[in-house]
Amino acid sequence: MTTAALLGEKAPNNYPSPTTTVEDAIFLAMACSDQVLEPSSSLEQANSTRTTPWDQNQMSSTSQMASLAAFVFLVSATLASGAASVRVGLTRIHSDPGGIPASQLVRDALRRDMHRQESRLGRKLATASDGAAAAATPTVSARTRKDMPNGGEYLMTLAIGTPPVSYPAIADTGSDLIWTQCAPCAGDQCFNQPAPLYNPASSTTFAVLPCNSSLSMCVSALAGAPPPPGCACMYNQTYGTGWTAGIQGSETFTFGDSSPADHARVPGIAFGCSNASSSDWNGSSGLVGLGRGALSLVSQLGAGKFSYCLTPFQDSNSTSTLLLGPSAAITGTGVRSTPFVASPAMAPMSTYYYLNLTGISLGTKALSISPDAFSLKSDGTGGLIIDSGTTITSIVNAAYQQVRAAVESLVTLPVIDGSDSTGLDLCYALPSSTSAPPAMPSMTLHFDGADMVLPAESYMISGSGVWCLAMRNQTDGAMSTLGNYQQQNMHILYDVRQETLSFAPAKCSTR
Repeated sequence: MTTAALLGEKAPNNYPSPTTTVEDAIFLAMACSDQVLEPSSSLEQANSTRTTPWDQNQMSSTSQMASLAAFVFLVSATLASGAASVRVGLTRIHSDPGGIPASQLVRDALRRDMHRQESRLGRKLATASDGAAAAATPTVSARTRKDMPNGGEYLMTLAIGTPPVSYPAIADTGSDLIWTQCAPCAGDQCFNQPAPLYNPASSTTFAVLPCNSSLSMCVSALAGAPPPPGCACMYNQTYGTGWTAGIQGSETFTFGDSSPADHARVPGIAFGCSNASSSDWNGSSGLVGLGRGALSLVSQLGAGKFSYCLTPFQDSNSTSTLLLGPSAAITGTGVRSTPFVASPAMAPMSTYYYLNLTGISLGTKALSISPDAFSLKSDGTGGLIIDSGTTITSIVNAAYQQVRAAVESLVTLPVIDGSDSTGLDLCYALPSSTSAPPAMPSMTLHFDGADMVLPAESYMISGSGVWCLAMRNQTDGAMSTLGNYQQQNMHILYDVRQETLSFAPAKCSTR
């Protein structure tokens, strides 16, 4: 997902401090006994009169673990049989759609994208501060709105607990962990969010996930040994933009935003209950990982496939749909399909959905790009992934320079330095702030067996009299990313079982 570097921020006392800007690195500690299941000391002072949810809801029996496994199995079997699907709300947030220029939106989104990419290059797992070994496991009917002003993510709306508490979370195909902010959470320990805090003490279905659960991030640290009594997994996951810290739990999640009769309640979902986070998640209450790892919502539901249709970048009012399960489908003559490239077994690359991009054309001109420019190397470097949590597409420099030159050859407007106002490399000055950009041909991304055709508004962006190429360069040999700006107005289906990505142009604002 799209994030930005945050240095010098301290985690709460009970969690290991993030010491790098590594994205999706997980600092793990196994918390055992009542004492370590308490909240951090600063939160304890602010909530000294209440009993902690951890003490009230500890899972210490094998039967509870078996119940969780049974819950997940039943949900998986139901989805696999085609009897049900999960419909989830997606919302693209415009916190202040009238007052934020497009250039600022792009600049903020690009800033987060760049830190996300940089952190992917240096990602690693670290040892927890208490000496516990970090587990070498993978990281972690639709309204659409955008999390302005700080980025370009799409949010999905779901509910957690019994009674259910609704909250918006970033939908991210580039990570696995599901998490939300939890009470107790006071002062500067948490960021402001649009929904009430989920309080595990107020839910009859919350339970702490045992650290030897198959869905625990700490399970490999046990190395097959039985866990101490009351053992739970505490995490501190750092992204390029910051971090979130808490304890893993199990809960009932409710999906669907229409009538209660259409709601799907799914028990036993493993998630992160964060009672301390940095302040870079504006517009959301957490994140939902849709990646390929065991902790993602896709994997936990056993959905097999999921689809979404992302509304236009600057559309603040439209609706769209994220579907997980048999109802996720695309039909019609315009549907194209391309196979996923097998992901490396090593985390975090095992999380990503890799595609084989073989070339790029602008209009009728095929650009001079080496066929292996986007190839995934045997050492896990290179390749191209599709990521709903990254805004601006980044491609290796050799390919980017060809795209840049092709755009320049077609545009006669004055070139301006847009690095400060937008963060983008190639920008033009329009005659006035209200001028429409000139016509441009479509851009075609040539994937293995399928062409994705992008209209000009999906690779160029305008606002405040500035018109820019909405792509950026990446170091040759590094991983390229197909961001959500280039996915707008595209119906996209991830068929995880068939290992294919299908897509077709669509008017997502009406879906």
